Parts: sequence; structure tokens; C-alpha cells
Amino acid sequence: METRESETERVTRRLRDEILDGVRAPGERLVERELATALDVSRVPVREALKALVGEGLVTLRPRSWAVVRTFTDSDIADLLEVRTAFEPLTFRLAAERRTREGLDRLQATLDEHFEAATAGNAVLARRKAADFHELVTELASNELLVEIERPLRSRIRWLLAQHDDLLGVARQHRELFTAIANRDVDLADRLAGEHLAQAQQLLRDLRNPA
Repeated sequence: METRESETERVTRRLRDEILDGVRAPGERLVERELATALDVSRVPVREALKALVGEGLVTLRPRSWAVVRTFTDSDIADLLEVRTAFEPLTFRLAAERRTREGLDRLQATLDEHFEAATAGNAVLARRKAADFHELVTELASNELLVEIERPLRSRIRWLLAQHDDLLGVARQHRELFTAIANRDVDLADRLAGEHLAQAQQLLRDLRNPA
């Protein structure tokens, strides 16, 4: 039976998506009263949503019932990249070893949606599907501790994964990674994961420091 989304969960999801999709810019004020009016809810779910997003690392609280969308500093980004570098090759290696047919089918469906969005130039959807791909690979790794470590970082990692404009390039890298996982080629998955990280870091540098 499908569980109905609570008002707080709905508001949290809405604000999270708007931040990750770039609708709400870094540093933008998030005022409880204004958000409650815009979303047609009381201030209570807005307050709880803001607290949840603080926990996810996307929002910074300010005094007197308002907050701001977090601005990720160079130091924040360096920390996130170090975490990805430590865990991502392991995640792809384990996924190649342990993937199931059902998990592989879900990963293929997500990859297909990723390619369709990237080909159409739908940046928001392409970036969402790219992040979904990484989260599914973590599930395929079948390591509960790895999932527990990844879960509180998920929103920040999704933000980091969205910091690029090469929609098709990232989709092609994911297709190569998918093939390695499907073929249970652990060594190739490990190597491609390292290359994927290096290319992602270059895309991020290019985006933040345009010529």
C-alpha cells in the first residue's frame, strides 16, 4: 500500500528540488511566512522542512524565522570530492560483483531516461537521472553500511553531480559504467569510476572558472 506523503515531506521535497535544480540560487532568502503563503501551507511544515534541509546540508538557518540556500565554498566542494574519490570506486566495484538482474534492469531504465533527457537538452531531468544512476549503483553494491554512509550526504552529492553542462558526455560515461557492471567486469568498473571522477572534476573546474 502506498504511503501518503505528509505536508512536511511535500514541502521538503519541493524546496529540495528547487534548490538542486537551480530554481533557488545560492544565498537566496527562505522566509517561513513567504514560503507558507507561496506553498499554501501553515508555517509549521515550512519550519520543519527548513530544519530537514539544514540536516541535508542544503540550507543555512538565520535568526528570526528565515534561512538561506547554502553557498558551497571551494572548501566544501573539495571535501565532497574527497568523499566521492574514497567511496565511488568501491561502490562501482561492489556493484559489478553483486548486481542482480532486477537491479540491472532498473539501472538500465534510469540510464535510458538519462540519455533521452540529455539528447533532448533537458538539463534538469538529465542531471536528476544522472544522480539517480549513482544512487542505484549504491543499492546494487549491496552493502548496508555504504548506504548508511551515503544517505546523509545524498543531497550534497546530488548538488555536486549537477555542476556540469556536458549532459551527453556524462550519459556516455554512465553507459560505459553500466556495461562494466552488467558484464561483472570489476577491474573495468574500478578504472572507469576513476576516470569518471577525474572528468567530473574537470567539468566542475571549467564551470566555475570559465575561460
